[in-house]
Amino acid sequence: MAQANPTFQSAVEFPPYDQYNQELLSHVHPPDWTNPSPAKTYDLVVIGAGTAGLVVAAGAAGLDIGLKVALVEKHLMGGDCLNVGCVPSKCLISSSRIAADMRNSKPYGINPPENIDVDFPAVMERMRKLRAGISHHDSAQRFQNLGIDVFLGSGQFTSDSTVQVGDKVLNFKKAVIATGARAVRPQVPGLEEAGFLTNETVFGLTEQPKRLAVIGGGPIGCELAQAFHRLGSQVTLIHKNAHLLDKEDPDAADIVQNQIREDGLELVLSAQLTQVETTAEGKVLHYDLGNGKMGKTVVDEILIGAGRQPNVNNLGLETVGVEFHPRRGVKVNDYLQTTNSKIYAAGDICMDWKFTHAADAAARIVIKNTLFSPFGLGKSKLSDLVMPWVTFTAPEIAHVGMYERDAKENGVEYSTIHIPMSGVDRAIAEGQTEGFLKVIYKSGSDEILGATIVAENAGDMISEITTAIVAKVGLSKLSGVIHPYPTQAEVIKKAADGYRRTLLTPRSQKLLKLLTKLA
Repeated sequence: MAQANPTFQSAVEFPPYDQYNQELLSHVHPPDWTNPSPAKTYDLVVIGAGTAGLVVAAGAAGLDIGLKVALVEKHLMGGDCLNVGCVPSKCLISSSRIAADMRNSKPYGINPPENIDVDFPAVMERMRKLRAGISHHDSAQRFQNLGIDVFLGSGQFTSDSTVQVGDKVLNFKKAVIATGARAVRPQVPGLEEAGFLTNETVFGLTEQPKRLAVIGGGPIGCELAQAFHRLGSQVTLIHKNAHLLDKEDPDAADIVQNQIREDGLELVLSAQLTQVETTAEGKVLHYDLGNGKMGKTVVDEILIGAGRQPNVNNLGLETVGVEFHPRRGVKVNDYLQTTNSKIYAAGDICMDWKFTHAADAAARIVIKNTLFSPFGLGKSKLSDLVMPWVTFTAPEIAHVGMYERDAKENGVEYSTIHIPMSGVDRAIAEGQTEGFLKVIYKSGSDEILGATIVAENAGDMISEITTAIVAKVGLSKLSGVIHPYPTQAEVIKKAADGYRRTLLTPRSQKLLKLLTKLA
């Protein structure tokens, strides 16, 4: 087991300071980093070194056409995704699924051990080791080697053409705001005093909470609640609305909610957290269930997963005429241009899509629109993107394009095809029949408008449908794509075949019958 080094000194707090977090910090916020002397003028100054900022900076510098690029980061290179988001959460989820598979092995003819001994410190150490192992991709040194001037410290606009970092002044022609978002901190009496975790601190745990309350039934809350429960914590998931994942397709959310209940988590729905008390027994959460009903839960730790808030403070946005809202973030147009024509934004700071791959895609738009669209010609639009996303629960929910509610709101005539995973041979063989594929297509056509997949590996399957939408491949052509048998992705071909069967009208059947006589 890696041991913490209490003497390790870092410019940022990111415990525990074992060999793996020290390796991580040596890459993403080196303790001995010296900011360079600024260039006379930068073609592009990027504030924020999360996914959006890294892609903008690397993409511009990597063209090797002599562009001067500066990248400013006050905390950790790599942003949420590497440090406190995608990477550590998926490591944790992977360990939790193995524990769940062991417990649920009896139907497969494998007798599970009487006791599943989860070594939580080892689970977290594995996560830190893997995270550190890939952190060099986002390191300050790597980006310096790409020819980018990397400045560690808080960046603030001081004029229409300058950003200040400490005592350094960076002159720019264009700038990009990519400062991301942080966890929302609910204003509940007693919560601050009791102490709580967010996605930014939960991955620093070295001891497992015996009793854990998770506040928020969105993707982050559901993923981490299920993972911690499967690792052995007693989890209570508290959500303000009547259903978990209420922004998802209702049929898909039902399956995940039922699975979470089946896993044994305690669900408290339609509950408003009103107060937190700190007692000798533990942290006592009081909540209002409506209709005069109150409830309480006693836990050892509280994890807040109640949404994200954009990082707009202390950037000097007022100085440069960039409009913003404390909850919605920086205001941008469809070209990701702010209300200051020289300044653009990308990622969680300005977009409803708060995903790593969305930030990556937006960053590519920004590179084109800031550097290669003279007089505004040939600009790319955010609204042209076809954006898939995945909630990494068990089973996963993956979605792309329109939901049925979107089609209704936009007055689009549509039809649906629903294929249950219980009709897919590979899913049956693997005992993973809880799920489905729902395809929404334009009535009178085979044009795919959207799709939702609920399956153990839904995130790996959604890309085929995303590709079909982007390439304007309809269900008829998709029906002709050969899918290996047996795979769970065969559900996509079954849906396409289902569309083809809708074309078998009495008239077409008569024509086919005639053709057989002429053959």
